[in-house]
Amino acid sequence: RYNETDRIFDELLLTRMQAGDRRAGERLAARWYPRLMSTAFRLLRDEEQARTAVQETWAGICKGWQNLRDPSRFAPWAYRILHHKCSDRIRRNQRERTQQGNFAEDQTIAASAENKVTLDQAFSALSEEHRIAATFYFGSGLTVQEISQVTGCPLGTAKSRVFHARRQLKKLLTDDVKEGE
Repeated sequence: RYNETDRIFDELLLTRMQAGDRRAGERLAARWYPRLMSTAFRLLRDEEQARTAVQETWAGICKGWQNLRDPSRFAPWAYRILHHKCSDRIRRNQRERTQQGNFAEDQTIAASAENKVTLDQAFSALSEEHRIAATFYFGSGLTVQEISQVTGCPLGTAKSRVFHARRQLKKLLTDDVKEGE
């Protein structure tokens, strides 16, 4: 979970980067690669595509970090770049499937032999918008306001997406516990 201490440390690293400290940039990249990779993998559900999206994201960060006027906004800014890169890949994948005549798989959860639903399966059952909001909220520790900024949707929409995602996840995971008893 991304907390206030992490935010302050990242702000310090970015400020030092902007002052020309290359090692601070390397350290920031090392801190952020796992976070970005985890989020990208949850959004894209493909490790190779997630890795590529993170590389493209970091390239975007390197191009723009000098222009980031408020270093405390680094996290939402970085996740916004990642969101755009992942969205581009999702659209590209959908176009390719359509052109090839393959249609997206049904995203219903296939029950295992023991009727257990994992957290990953529950996330996969969410709509794209709800999965993105839940990933940023639960997985990346962003606030609803930051999710609104990252995704470019109104604050009320971000709140609604997190609310509905939480409700769906709770239902999927508690229904599984009841069935497994």
